[in-house]
Amino acid sequence: MFDKILIANRGEIAVRIIRTCNRLGINTVAVYSDADSRSLHRHLADEAVHIGESPSQKSYLDIDKIIKAAQATGARAIHPGYGFLSEKADFARAVQEAGLVLIGPPVEAIDLMGDKITSKELAKNAGVPVIPGTIEAIRDEEEAIAIADEIGYPVLLKPAAGGGGKGMRIVRRAGDMKEALAASRKETLKAFNDTRVFVERYIEQPRHIEIQVLADSQGHVVHLGERECSIQRRYQKVIEESPSPAVSADLRERMGRAACDLARQAKYVNAGTVEFVMDAQHNFYFLEMNTRLQVEHPVTEMVTGLDLVELQLRIAAGEPLPFDQSGVAFNGWAIEARICAEDPTRGFIPSTGMITRYASPRGKGIRVDSGVNIGGKIDVYYDSMLGKLICHGKTREDARRMLIEALNGYHIEGVFTNIDFVTSVLCLPEFAEGALSTGFIDQHFDGGISKRSPSLQYLQLAALAATLIYHTRTVAVRESLLHMVSDIGGKRDLGRMHQYKVRCQDDLFEVALEGTPISGETCTIRVDGTTHRVEIPTFEFFRRRLKLNINGQPYRFRIRFEESFVFMSFNGISRLFEVYTPQEWEMMKFMPEKADASLNNILLCPMPGLVVDVLAQKGERVFRGQNLVILESMKMESGVASPVDGVIAEVLVNKGQAVESDQTLITFEVEEKVA
Repeated sequence: MFDKILIANRGEIAVRIIRTCNRLGINTVAVYSDADSRSLHRHLADEAVHIGESPSQKSYLDIDKIIKAAQATGARAIHPGYGFLSEKADFARAVQEAGLVLIGPPVEAIDLMGDKITSKELAKNAGVPVIPGTIEAIRDEEEAIAIADEIGYPVLLKPAAGGGGKGMRIVRRAGDMKEALAASRKETLKAFNDTRVFVERYIEQPRHIEIQVLADSQGHVVHLGERECSIQRRYQKVIEESPSPAVSADLRERMGRAACDLARQAKYVNAGTVEFVMDAQHNFYFLEMNTRLQVEHPVTEMVTGLDLVELQLRIAAGEPLPFDQSGVAFNGWAIEARICAEDPTRGFIPSTGMITRYASPRGKGIRVDSGVNIGGKIDVYYDSMLGKLICHGKTREDARRMLIEALNGYHIEGVFTNIDFVTSVLCLPEFAEGALSTGFIDQHFDGGISKRSPSLQYLQLAALAATLIYHTRTVAVRESLLHMVSDIGGKRDLGRMHQYKVRCQDDLFEVALEGTPISGETCTIRVDGTTHRVEIPTFEFFRRRLKLNINGQPYRFRIRFEESFVFMSFNGISRLFEVYTPQEWEMMKFMPEKADASLNNILLCPMPGLVVDVLAQKGERVFRGQNLVILESMKMESGVASPVDGVIAEVLVNKGQAVESDQTLITFEVEEKVA
């Protein structure tokens, strides 16, 4: 076994690898850029080497700097994690030539499986089902149309290199082929320096199922079951689980056998993932093979009880697998939610800033893989993922409910996150039923907003919690002194009812508290006439999280105070609750309406980033929704659309300029709405 390894990655994956190495007594070397000078992974490692400036091209993607850091510190092997250099054959080759060990597959396997065309040919030779389409890259539009006519529309244009959905385009008719092909080639050239594209049939509403494989250098190959990764947006996974609710024992055996056959055909060694797309009839087709550890590997670890990083290390050190296929056992169900710094309500744009509060959930069956903590800075240079929350239960429903409660208690301030979004996905009845597909988010959400109104039951429970907090902060403190009254001959009315009206957007609730809520006791609270028995916790007035036992069931709420109101996050609901006494509610009738701030004729920058392109100029007439500026942040390009119909008065930014949130990009002439 290695005595010291270098981890050529950052964030949560570096922290996760360090955790296993600490348990095995292996020393670790972290690498870090300027932006990561205060990062968690740097401080947890035994040693840390600075490798350059913040942009990844000048640090984490610089092969020479990584190799030199390993040699200078005496590391015998390099773990690439995922992302960055993990699937780069050039990096694997450089590690080998430097006399070091890559904790990953051979160079030849990375080369084979990293190309979608050669990997598809290999899959066919191994007898693995593949999606109908081309094996060779297409030459031009005419050839693409001819192939589409043969296999049937819709078709998918797919880059031969790379992954993550970059360059993919769905084409539903011949007339759209020219534009789609040009866009696909432009995007894949920028992302992968490669313009090869092939055509395959597009499977409508598919499920994304992947098989985890392990292979040692002695030729033994096993699979560790499947993961369902169908909950995606822009081809990026959001929620993953193991096992899949759609896979039977027989189907698991067939998919696992196909994945192992492919690994043998590729002479694969170490951990890898074979990805399949599955149609409504449970036919599965080879998609690609990821020659690295996956982001979602914890769900496999939780149902098998295995440590995949430890197995990677042992295989790379030349040890054989300690079990065969019959030795793999599955226990229960695990579901993972990726926690990202992004704003779902604004099209999932990345969010940057400093984490000012951080409190992660804990408990049996709960695992958090995170690379951040209080004081951590989230920059534009890297992926937006902050960490992963994984829950394990006896059944899928146990794991789902546990994950919802854990997310309700996951508190991060300083940046926007997708916590409420992923919670709302988990709360949908269709998710609970296992009715999943890769189009699930588009089907049930408009951007990051659910197309379905929140559950009335959840809103009522949130209104109950908001009222209890409001009452405790304002009334209960005064009433806590009433015992003094009894000492001097007064009388305390324990049966008094406290009436409130609670407004949440267009919803209005009648809430009544019986008596004075006392810490450690149970009180009666009625919401719209429904009685609830609530155990009162010990309140702290500036607490950001609250756990209540309501009718014997535990519920967690995340809280933020805004003036005299309570901003409540619970089960995917994230709303402001306004609590009024009956007298205050009557006074509301005479309050003036707030001014509409949406009439400002300016275009504000939605996030920090770099201006990639400016698509309009002074004096040009533009329309609401038309993209005027293209920004790049956290490796993603996003268009910034005009908020109005009008004429551009001034363009205040240039291509290549760095910009900040809420910076004015463009101003418009004040005029009547263009017809």
